[in-house]
Amino acid sequence: MNTQSLLGRNALITGSSKGLGRAMAVALGAQGAHLILVARDKEKLESVAEEVRAVGGTASVFAADITQEDQVVKLEQEVSATIGKVQILINNAGTNNRKNIEDFTLEEWRAVQDTNVTSVFLMCKAFVPHMKGTGYGRILNMTSIMAHVSMPQRALYSSTKFALLGITKALALELAKEGITVNGISPGPFATEMNTPILNNPELNAAFVAKIPVGRWGKVEEIGALAAFLCGDNAGFITGTDILIDGGWCAM
Repeated sequence: MNTQSLLGRNALITGSSKGLGRAMAVALGAQGAHLILVARDKEKLESVAEEVRAVGGTASVFAADITQEDQVVKLEQEVSATIGKVQILINNAGTNNRKNIEDFTLEEWRAVQDTNVTSVFLMCKAFVPHMKGTGYGRILNMTSIMAHVSMPQRALYSSTKFALLGITKALALELAKEGITVNGISPGPFATEMNTPILNNPELNAAFVAKIPVGRWGKVEEIGALAAFLCGDNAGFITGTDILIDGGWCAM
């Protein structure tokens, strides 16, 4: 792979202070992209920025709550003024809340919907105009295997990920003639902070791994490699789809 395939591209990743967002930032940085790292925790973002620089990339840090329209508007203005146009947008920010449906409060329901879905709408509304008229753009929405299959206590989470599939397909058609691709990445079981309740329970963890056809958790670097490919020029004919990276989970 050309290690400078994204040279000159500005790539904004939400939720990039940890987990999959961090892994994608490092992968795109190694390909030459300038990373625009966005999350609420500036200190953690600075740490990721150092990791990006360690692989030869460059990075800028912006703390923002992207569920709030005024903060997204301010973010777009600051990015435009200090960096320029964004060519790659990875909507990675997400959260989960595992409960039976009758145990959710409306406030809890809306909080997850805002983080997982409303933020994607706000970020696309703000940054799609950066890509229009340039002949190139890449949008990746982090969906989930929970948009294809589900489990008990995942009604809220699954509803948000199914919504992202719809946004991905519709936006891909809307932007196809602009040379902007829009795709989803559906991670399966990855050893990230979101899965801490399973990882910290040896019995539950063993039972969970036994259900994964390849017999292990996914490595975050594998998500990074996929994201870097989808953002490159060789992926220009891939749009409107969702790529499962799940160790065979959804093949069962």
